[in-house]
Amino acid sequence: MSDATLKPSNPFLVSIVVSLAAFMEVLDTTIANVALSQISGSIGASSEESTWVLTSYLVANGIVLPLSGWLSALMGRKNFFIVCILGFTLTSFMCGIANSLPMLIVFRLLQGLAGGGLQPTQQAIIKDSFPAEKLGMAFAITGITTVLAPILGPTLGGYITDNFSWRWIFFMNVPVGLLAAFLVKVLVQDPPSAQKRKIGSIDYIGLSLVALGLGALQIVLDKGQQEDWMDSYFIMAFTFISVAGLALAIFWLLGQKNPVVDLKLFAIPSFAMPCIMMFFVGFALYSSSTLLPMLVQSNFGYNATLSGLVLSPSGIAVLFVMPIAGRLVNKIQARYLISFGMLMTALGLWATGLVTPQTDYNTFVFVRILQMIGLPFLFVPASTLAFSKISPEKSSNASAIISLMRNLGGSIGIALVTSLLAHNQQIQQANLVQHLTNSDAGYHSALSTYTKAMIDLGIPASQAATSAMGQIYKELLHQASILAYRDVYNFMAIILVILAVVALFMPGNRLQKKSASIVSH
Repeated sequence: MSDATLKPSNPFLVSIVVSLAAFMEVLDTTIANVALSQISGSIGASSEESTWVLTSYLVANGIVLPLSGWLSALMGRKNFFIVCILGFTLTSFMCGIANSLPMLIVFRLLQGLAGGGLQPTQQAIIKDSFPAEKLGMAFAITGITTVLAPILGPTLGGYITDNFSWRWIFFMNVPVGLLAAFLVKVLVQDPPSAQKRKIGSIDYIGLSLVALGLGALQIVLDKGQQEDWMDSYFIMAFTFISVAGLALAIFWLLGQKNPVVDLKLFAIPSFAMPCIMMFFVGFALYSSSTLLPMLVQSNFGYNATLSGLVLSPSGIAVLFVMPIAGRLVNKIQARYLISFGMLMTALGLWATGLVTPQTDYNTFVFVRILQMIGLPFLFVPASTLAFSKISPEKSSNASAIISLMRNLGGSIGIALVTSLLAHNQQIQQANLVQHLTNSDAGYHSALSTYTKAMIDLGIPASQAATSAMGQIYKELLHQASILAYRDVYNFMAIILVILAVVALFMPGNRLQKKSASIVSH
């Protein structure tokens, strides 16, 4: 029986099938983060060395993302997607059985290479499966995968790590991957524009420059804070390699007839500006998903599972809001929805900065929902506008670039906010230390109270004052940390408010009424 016979008339079934594989891959970008300490202890690696488990995956993923459109043309989109699923499934199993750090890093690198094509190919398949008037709902489906998976990753990873073994983080991909590959083989059919075609000789120079530039950039972003940025010769060297590689890649690719990355798509304003907005979707999603677990674990004593449970309710909220955003795209200009989404996300980030040492679990859940509730109004209209003037032949290339921009936004966002956090903690600590003098009434009162409490506990008076000062300094560090998080959240909120204004100047999109021909010309 042919694919054409088996292909369902309802594109939602195709969307669910291809989203299953993409969800699995996006989940793996965050699921291993909370298991690093268990991984390092199990295979005899230091905590610093174990971070290469994350870095290797991100580097490989970042290299393949922009190349996936070109690889789809080389192999045929359906064939490329199935190869990616099976490769990701096999390497997930190999990660699970790794018994040393070098083995795990190599298999994570291969897992990132195999999985890098899943996100953009999923988006391209779904885009070509829906008529133009239903593109909003199409991108609502891809948005559920893109936004929900990073939210649930830490929750699921924490639960598996705390209750089973870190190896099951990888083993669980095997049955899901095999099922997804079978369903894609049966249900998905390439349109003529996505079938294998002759693309001439392989552009080894462009391929190498893109891989070199993006690979070095991911290493800089992931290791910069750990290595103290430009105080490290290692980071300086990879920064130079990244800048040189990317500059040469842009120069080379713009001169090629069939480039591995089609940069000429940026000449289309309705594609270029949404790409910038998608960069900040990644920035807001990944940086906030990193900051909040760090805040509750370091300052409120939450374990991996509980910190994950702070994030997961927001995923349920996104699940309900995403279809609403998909329907509104056909009724309201995309730029207005994007501006609204930016403002809502900014409001959530600002509200998170208001936490105090007494903030409880329910409040954290609420502010996290407030952070995430605006993202569907960013992702869906930005995706719809970006593809509004993209022909089917360019769908895979466009999807690859959009996915790359989103992931780069996430990587740069995480690097930026963690660096700002460390810097602001030092500033806030210095500011608070200035008040630890006998002339400060608040400090004098606190010292007397703590000293009396120590004496009441049976500590000798000669040691009570010293113990009290230690307790006060511990509290100072706690407050300095919370204030530093406030500063970072406010910084992120200001960026998004500025972008909300910029979004109003984006190109308009033609609103689809009851029917429209597929946008392909």
